[in-house]
Amino acid sequence: MFRSTSRPKFWRQIIVLLVISAAGLLTSPTSFAQPTASERIDELQQQCDALELAINDLIDTFGDRYRSGQGYAARLDSLESELMLVSKRTSAAELEQLQIACSELRHDALLANPLLCEQPLLFVTRHQYKRDHHNSATMFQTGEINEASFQGGGALKTIDFSQDGKVTTLVDLPEGIVRDPDVCFTGKSILVSMRLNPSDDYHLYQLAADGSERQQLTSGEGISDIDPIYLADGQILFSSTREPKYCQCNRHIMCNLFTMDLDGSNLDQIGHSTLHEGHPSLLSDGRVMYDRWEYVDRNFGDAQGLWVVNPDGTNHAIVYGNNTASPGGVLEGCSVPGTDLILATFTSCHDRPWGALALIDPSRALDGKQAVLRTWPESAIDLVDVGNYDTFKKVQPKYEDPYPLSANYFLCSRMTGEGERMGIYLVDLFGNEILVHSEDAGCFDPMPLAPRPKPVALPSRIDLAKQEGTFYVVDVYVGSGMEQIERGTVKWLRVVEVPEKRFWTPESWNGSGTQAPAMAFDDFNNKRILGTVPVESDGSAYFRIPADRFVYFQLLDENGMMLQSMRSGTMVRPGETTGCVGCHDNRHQSIPPGGRAIAMKRQPNELTPWYGATRAFSYNRDVQPVFDKHCISCHDYDQVAGEQLNLAGDLGLVFNTSYLELRSKSMVHAVGAGPATIQLPKSWGSHASRLAAVLQDGHEDADIDKDIQLDREAFDRIVTWIDINAPYYPEYASAYPKNRYGRSPLNMQELTMLSELTGINLKDQKQASQISFTRPEMSPCLVTLRQQDSASYHEALELIRVGAKRLIERPRADMPGFQLDGQDAVRERKYQASQRQMQ
Repeated sequence: MFRSTSRPKFWRQIIVLLVISAAGLLTSPTSFAQPTASERIDELQQQCDALELAINDLIDTFGDRYRSGQGYAARLDSLESELMLVSKRTSAAELEQLQIACSELRHDALLANPLLCEQPLLFVTRHQYKRDHHNSATMFQTGEINEASFQGGGALKTIDFSQDGKVTTLVDLPEGIVRDPDVCFTGKSILVSMRLNPSDDYHLYQLAADGSERQQLTSGEGISDIDPIYLADGQILFSSTREPKYCQCNRHIMCNLFTMDLDGSNLDQIGHSTLHEGHPSLLSDGRVMYDRWEYVDRNFGDAQGLWVVNPDGTNHAIVYGNNTASPGGVLEGCSVPGTDLILATFTSCHDRPWGALALIDPSRALDGKQAVLRTWPESAIDLVDVGNYDTFKKVQPKYEDPYPLSANYFLCSRMTGEGERMGIYLVDLFGNEILVHSEDAGCFDPMPLAPRPKPVALPSRIDLAKQEGTFYVVDVYVGSGMEQIERGTVKWLRVVEVPEKRFWTPESWNGSGTQAPAMAFDDFNNKRILGTVPVESDGSAYFRIPADRFVYFQLLDENGMMLQSMRSGTMVRPGETTGCVGCHDNRHQSIPPGGRAIAMKRQPNELTPWYGATRAFSYNRDVQPVFDKHCISCHDYDQVAGEQLNLAGDLGLVFNTSYLELRSKSMVHAVGAGPATIQLPKSWGSHASRLAAVLQDGHEDADIDKDIQLDREAFDRIVTWIDINAPYYPEYASAYPKNRYGRSPLNMQELTMLSELTGINLKDQKQASQISFTRPEMSPCLVTLRQQDSASYHEALELIRVGAKRLIERPRADMPGFQLDGQDAVRERKYQASQRQMQ
């Protein structure tokens, strides 16, 4: 659970929010209708009420430091007196003058806030990032798919309101971008990420507070280092593409969290989720909050929430939003001083990293609207839990880069009303919102350039000499829906790794999103089963797992069938011991090892491997042989049972025959890229699948069932495949990246010719089962032509045989003998080189 070290003054926060609500002072969306005189008076009165609350708070909080505070209060009293008189006469001219006077007073009184004017503000100027696939796609790294979207022309500047708003340029990059500044605890130096020109990539730099003494901290071709922050122990933490991996639902480079010393030594990757980790911020208790995009057996668009982690990478834990469908992303979380609240950006999946500002209380809930105290704009709170992962696209105006100055006053970037231009705004809990500064390109990342408190430095809990960590579960029967499972039912816990995506193809399979290349019928992940461990009679488990692997857990019954499954990932660092209370527990509880749980009274279990050496799961290798041995004598082409369900292993355009049959005919209930909400036990997987029911209960035909006797391993191979969400391919790499689905041995021109010959659109995903490269003459697309024995039949058959020959010469990833080639081999060399650099 998120928790700052300072205890909040809850009474103050509650009173402020009640006053705002009662007075109707929250910012309302822009109205295009011309307001009446009465509405203008009401609006002006609300502005005066909000301003009065702020002025009084600033006087109470800062005393003489809030210069002219009493003068501002007197000006406001005078203005409100005039407003009462005008409201009786409803003079348009007088009302216009009062609006101007109120605007001037708001500007003077709010910009006199000591949190603004007692030190310069640091900020960045640049154009808004160009539209791209996802809110994390802002790097436009050289050599990657969106490289051409980079737009240079940026600077790092300060503005000093104690010197009449004097603006000073610290770094000017006419062809480049400076981004993501962080001020050190002494206020004497600044960390930034800079890209000097389009042919460069983002690297980290440190410079003095006046812009001098620039020192480059990181380098590397085809590497992006962004989002740096200072840590309390003298190290820095940042996001980087140094372990190259790609978005599983598209083709974009992703980041993980790293730490290092300021001289570049002791580089350590502390995050290993399969997609993106970004926007870190340091908490007062020494931990780091960050936003994480990762999906395991769930939809791509609503799996981006706030997490916390220790600076050594131990104890990654959710804070808010991992199971919230809307907003699609919760970004840029930072703690509000003196409280347990969080200020963050609510955004959409397919948008820039902007949207609504949100004030969150994670003690109220870890998902959904219940935890949201308010939003900017006010109307955005009604979009939480409404619609899908892109609902927050409709928010206007858009905000980003939140920076809490105190419990009541926040800096941010916000649309100025001039297209996509962003300016620096000051918002507060009293209902005030004022433009602080704007420039032509746009202003981002505002923060004070001043000393700040240094949090406690947390000691490291890892031992890099070790290759494993330990994990404990206190009671698997504690958690969402687990009360439905009778105690004693859970016998085993399975550990499954979700490997990163290192390769991508131009062509894709669109099953619940873009798979590039095709991986499964309706999911993006491949899987690697690391093994199983026993669950004790009290529901506890204690076991060793390889360090720095992104894994998830499944609970199995006596038949090895899945009862419940995580749909997020976890990891342990070398030498770390970590754990949880139960399965999908409420994440507010924590029980350390050494209690009365049976499993923790002994040494941790070693993982029992799954039928041989650890490997990426392959349907063709690990499941199909069971059907070949027991089923295809009946369930094959030209067989009666095969017409109902064909379980042959013939290789097709994208998958093999049995895989497509089982999935398209709903014999398997996999969750696929399922919903954001936590799924109840037995709601999907083998317990909910028709295929598993047939394996257990038979075909309702004694003559058939007496001849089919599956041994334990054969049964286990099938139900395990179902329970790990029915993957097909073991690798993202492709032998045919430019062909249909990134998997077909026939190119686009050949598929077009074959479609014309057969009269079937073979580029349509619905027709993916029409070809057999294993037995070309059995291809369903040839049935009509074969009966005619026409020239078209022989020409079409020959085209399919061409594809079959290619698969022999160049096997694809679902076949023995597959080898990396072309761009995939280049990407793999880069990946391996990056791993060597971190050793």
